[in-house]
Amino acid sequence: MRILISGASIAGPVLAYWLSRHGFSVTVVERAAGLRKSGGHAVDLYRPALEISAKMGVRERIEGLATGTERLTLRREGARRPVRVDLGKIFGAASGTHVEIMRDDLSEIYYDAACDEVEYLFGDSITELSADGEVRFEKASARRFDLVIGADGLHSTVRRLAFGERAGSSVFIGAYLGVLTLRDVAAVDGELLMHVGVGRTAGMYGTRHPGEARALFLFRSPRELEVHHHDVPRQKELLRNTFRGMHPEVDRWLSELDRTPAFYFDSITQLRMDTWSRGRVTLVGDAGYCPGPAVGGSTTLAVVGAYILAGELACAGGDHARAFPAYERAMADHIRGSRAVALSAAKTLIPTSCLGVSGLTQGARLISALPAAPGRALLRLTTKSGRLYDSMLVDDYPPSIAARMP
Repeated sequence: MRILISGASIAGPVLAYWLSRHGFSVTVVERAAGLRKSGGHAVDLYRPALEISAKMGVRERIEGLATGTERLTLRREGARRPVRVDLGKIFGAASGTHVEIMRDDLSEIYYDAACDEVEYLFGDSITELSADGEVRFEKASARRFDLVIGADGLHSTVRRLAFGERAGSSVFIGAYLGVLTLRDVAAVDGELLMHVGVGRTAGMYGTRHPGEARALFLFRSPRELEVHHHDVPRQKELLRNTFRGMHPEVDRWLSELDRTPAFYFDSITQLRMDTWSRGRVTLVGDAGYCPGPAVGGSTTLAVVGAYILAGELACAGGDHARAFPAYERAMADHIRGSRAVALSAAKTLIPTSCLGVSGLTQGARLISALPAAPGRALLRLTTKSGRLYDSMLVDDYPPSIAARMP
């Protein structure tokens, strides 16, 4: 059975690995000329994603490339003295199992896990899908597949081709995210620097790659801005106008906008669809149920979704009419929980008032001052993301179930 996956970031390679293990013939098409090696921001993997990674034999490699960010220096806009926080205490209290890793490093790890068993078509993309499984590409010759799966992100081409331009509803959370790569900077190993003001938050952290760091910008907007996701000059202008004068350190990060080798910008938007399957096509990860970049645990959700989708297809012997609905049922509660977490996280990370800014900094100061046990107790009461992902239950889909396929 031949399956085509569009997208080679996170969900795509994980899905390709498990489909291959279950006995399917897999092709992955990726618009980029190769794996992205720079520009990815740090992402979080929680317990279920790490357990799936362990089954893939890559957990140790993931933990070996963790960012190692252990300290937070938090400066409230206009304040003289920063607050210093032990992030290890926060992460340990929020989730029993958690790893932060650069997105590009994680993508490469998942790709390496099955690249010898999977066909990859880099530098190409899908242009047309037909009901009988014929797929046309920008460059490669047309081919026929039994199933097509979109793992190509929030702006999914597969979703547009299969469901139409206005598929589902995009719910703007009220904020934007920008990330740029900084080269030859004096990033402090293991430290996250953050500046927080009303409606805007900026930060900088190292990547474990020598001389390289990431600057992160989050800001609120009362309405969705008229900026296309490919209009990079306009996006950089928005960041300059929004963050200029926040702090001399932030101004230095902004001065690198025109020299940065890699840049990312997007709205923090939730994608909500009643179903993300149609005929022989389904979606996985942000392409089908993005809870909100940077705030909703979308990386863990993508890994879990890819594992469940591959397992349900194997259980159904490749019968998508049975597998796709089972996959959607298994993911429904996880997705609803992730959406709720994203809305809460956005409010916390980008305060809407001076009181919110003060609450964030004072809360961080309190956590850092409390002894370990009371600090963990307080964080468990106030932190939703770790509790949500630690409580996720995912069925086991051993490769042996592939034997049920005809």
